[in-house]
Amino acid sequence: MKLRVLGCSGAIAKDCRTTAFLLDHDVLVDAGTGVGDLTLEEMRQVDHVLLTHSHLDHVAALPLMVDAVAAQRSEPLHIHALPGTIAALQAHIFNDAIWPDFSRIPTPEAPFIRFHPVAVGDVLQFSGKVVEVLPAVHTVPAVAYAARRADADPARSGKYWVFSGDTERNPAFWVRVNQLDVAMLVIETAFSNRERELAERSLHLSPEVLARELDCIAPGHDYPVYITHTKPAETDLIMAEIERFNATPVGNPPVVHDIRWLRAGQEFAL
Repeated sequence: MKLRVLGCSGAIAKDCRTTAFLLDHDVLVDAGTGVGDLTLEEMRQVDHVLLTHSHLDHVAALPLMVDAVAAQRSEPLHIHALPGTIAALQAHIFNDAIWPDFSRIPTPEAPFIRFHPVAVGDVLQFSGKVVEVLPAVHTVPAVAYAARRADADPARSGKYWVFSGDTERNPAFWVRVNQLDVAMLVIETAFSNRERELAERSLHLSPEVLARELDCIAPGHDYPVYITHTKPAETDLIMAEIERFNATPVGNPPVVHDIRWLRAGQEFAL
């Protein structure tokens, strides 16, 4: 399975795109402004969109992408999300006021998009991939995802790419992640420590809280941790604060994590 980072910023600015990941050529995880860097042909090949939640930075490009390529497709675009996320999209975006209701256009029987409700614990299989829906803790209904290549031979299926979505402290997430064979973890850290109170109110992570979350990784589970969703004005400070706590590890034995900053344009083979 190939992963392409289309966007991983917590806001827009020059060279900053909001959250969107492309798995192989046909599955999007979130649909922030990073989707706008795909060509029309690349957008046309996307068959499934997995949404973590309804906030604008994660769905902003979805209605525009549908409008750009839906008429060129022979099948509907399949959008997988929590019922609360689907309800928000229908009420506030695909409502014939902000944007056409493509779930009923050109006809209700043959629409440009189809919504598929998911729940935490669901395991989805499509496009040669297995995707598990994991819990997240945010201000609106939200989930995380773990995805790997599907193969008839389990030994060839590959390890999981895990994405936390937008979340604060999340014990249930770690319970399940520690049961998976993880290739890499992408986890948000939206605010610096000086904005910790704002992070707590908006249910995001700060470096201080991230440190405690990473302590939940089970011993012997070693994989790179990529930081996403940093606010552009605070990215340097956030990464410095993360490097600082990781340079002075605690625990017995002390654990040093392989922490890296995620960047738009990166590609990974999993």
